[in-house]
Amino acid sequence: MRHEPEALLLYRPVNQQELDLIAASGWLEFPPGVPEQTPFYLVPEEHHDTRLADDWQSSSRDAGYLLRFAVDAEYAATFPVQNVGLREHNELWVPAEELPEFNRQIMGQIEVIAVFKAE
Repeated sequence: MRHEPEALLLYRPVNQQELDLIAASGWLEFPPGVPEQTPFYLVPEEHHDTRLADDWQSSSRDAGYLLRFAVDAEYAATFPVQNVGLREHNELWVPAEELPEFNRQIMGQIEVIAVFKAE
């Protein structure tokens, strides 16, 4: 009998350029980050990431997107969770060099759950 791993839902705000690269992968993986985005961060609470995406978009002329996806929970637990503000502002930090393996742990496809359009 095969045991299915427990999934952990994670969220990430992205810009149009990053979204295009994710779409080109068939919605299966995140592209390598840019140097100023090390480590690769993900948020385990949707409300926090929605606020981040909306704030980020309002300071930019680009659209912003909020993505949701699942990873193996046991694997995700190997990365540190960092508090970056208020009690509920936690982020899962994945070192950039771990991103290829992290992508292999994504269960299913990455999906867009919110769009923040530039005004």
